[in-house]
Amino acid sequence: MRKRVPLNTLAIPLGLAGLAQVWSVATSALGIPFEVGQAFWLIAAIAWIWTIAVHVHRGTRTDQPLSHQLTHFAQGPLAALLPIAAMLLGASLHRTVPLAATVLTLISLAAAAAFGAWILSFWMRGEMPLESVHGGYFLPISAAGFVGALAAAETGLNWLAVGSFAVGIFFWLVISVFFFLRLAVRPAMPAPLVPTLAIMIAPPAVASAAWLTISGGRPDHVFEGLTAMTAFMVLIQVMLLPRYRALPFSLGFWSFTFPVATVAALAITWLHLLQPFAWQAITIAVLGAVTLLVVSIAAKSILLLIATARAERRQRPTAGEQAMAGHE
Repeated sequence: MRKRVPLNTLAIPLGLAGLAQVWSVATSALGIPFEVGQAFWLIAAIAWIWTIAVHVHRGTRTDQPLSHQLTHFAQGPLAALLPIAAMLLGASLHRTVPLAATVLTLISLAAAAAFGAWILSFWMRGEMPLESVHGGYFLPISAAGFVGALAAAETGLNWLAVGSFAVGIFFWLVISVFFFLRLAVRPAMPAPLVPTLAIMIAPPAVASAAWLTISGGRPDHVFEGLTAMTAFMVLIQVMLLPRYRALPFSLGFWSFTFPVATVAALAITWLHLLQPFAWQAITIAVLGAVTLLVVSIAAKSILLLIATARAERRQRPTAGEQAMAGHE
């Protein structure tokens, strides 16, 4: 019996949604037709639906219950990737289908809130080992809160955006304590979880975008402070680059895509606000860099899946081999 699809694959539609968000911000700043950015949202939506279908299909062909993944200390928090991506998809529909955008945003926010409350109560049982904490622990409540605030603000639900932002801020601080404590006093993370270290840059970057949207596009000291936090987190990531380069490629590399996309979107926002010399060229360069990153990870993922499928076929016994084994 085959195992369930790992929950880290849910980072694929979120990474593509993050790329679509960068394109939306860039097209708005550069005056490029709105439809260009929408093409990337369509790709993200297809990936979101396809990923759900793959998980459901595999889930019907395994004895492993979904609860086993959700209560797994490494995989469980990653389930939040699904409603977070849905929030962004909902907000992207606001300009074209406002009612559908509002409905999808509210449903995904409710799903994220329910999952966040459940997993927090699960952690409160006192059974969670500190070494199990990784960057994905920012997702269920902190990142979901900030993305929810951004999505709600973009769909005109400012009252909900402020509440979601407050939840995100509080649990960003709480989870950060456990996260950095785990990194400082426990053994180094295993290689498959190292890419989740990049997630630490997502909360302040998304919080910056959410607050700017809530405040009507007027930059203030809160926005500047959150941007400064993002910049410092990016500096930490620069110091971690040698560690990232030493990693063998895996589907876990999708953990890099959404955080990098959020920083790129914030950088383009600042370029548009300040409009320094050659800001349009810099914007295009940033857009090209993040697009290249996501496309390269997608291409390597496809090659990895093909190689894995071939290896499984080679290891699978043929009908003749099974018959011979039965006669022995």
